[in-house]
Amino acid sequence: MTPTVEQLVAAGIGPTAARQFQPVLAAPLARFGITTPRRVAAFLAQCHVESAGFTALEENLMYTSATRLRRIWPSRFADENAATPFVRNPRRLANRVYANRNGNGPEASGDGWRYRGRGLKQLTGRANYRDAGAATGRPYADKPDLLQDPADAVLTAAWFWQAKGCNELADAWAIDSITRRVNGPAMLEAAQRRRRSGEALKALGGVEAA
Repeated sequence: MTPTVEQLVAAGIGPTAARQFQPVLAAPLARFGITTPRRVAAFLAQCHVESAGFTALEENLMYTSATRLRRIWPSRFADENAATPFVRNPRRLANRVYANRNGNGPEASGDGWRYRGRGLKQLTGRANYRDAGAATGRPYADKPDLLQDPADAVLTAAWFWQAKGCNELADAWAIDSITRRVNGPAMLEAAQRRRRSGEALKALGGVEAA
């Protein structure tokens, strides 16, 4: 199924974003088996939280506090003094915190910034860009900015969703388990993800698991 603009708005997505994304949903959802009300609802909800309501297709790395940087990346910054040079410096920050992770090279390679979070899933790291490209036939490793296009943002999110086994979890309405697959052990905004999943399912006319 493909949600209408009206259903997307009822699921909590703003009208402008709903009109922008609705035309590019059908093919990726069908391609990756996101075809039932539960699957679509849970997918929309997770994408909503990851992308600030389908409005942010690039990771915001503009931090204004060394304290905040230290809290988010304690393993990268021994103390606030170490974090201070990276305040209000997104490129330098990305190259530091994403170095030698997810297929990226060292800090000097620039891979951290080149493969920063993009798309509805905020796909991050050279390896993930490469794998998404291999699965979809798109040149994401060579042209990472493609993920900021709505069609590619949906396509990569749908690929990631299926690859992580989220369709089956959605069938069981295991929203917290989906959040762990999408967001990792941090489980950020878990309550919001549950709430938005329920809202989206209601908008699509589905029924939650008993």
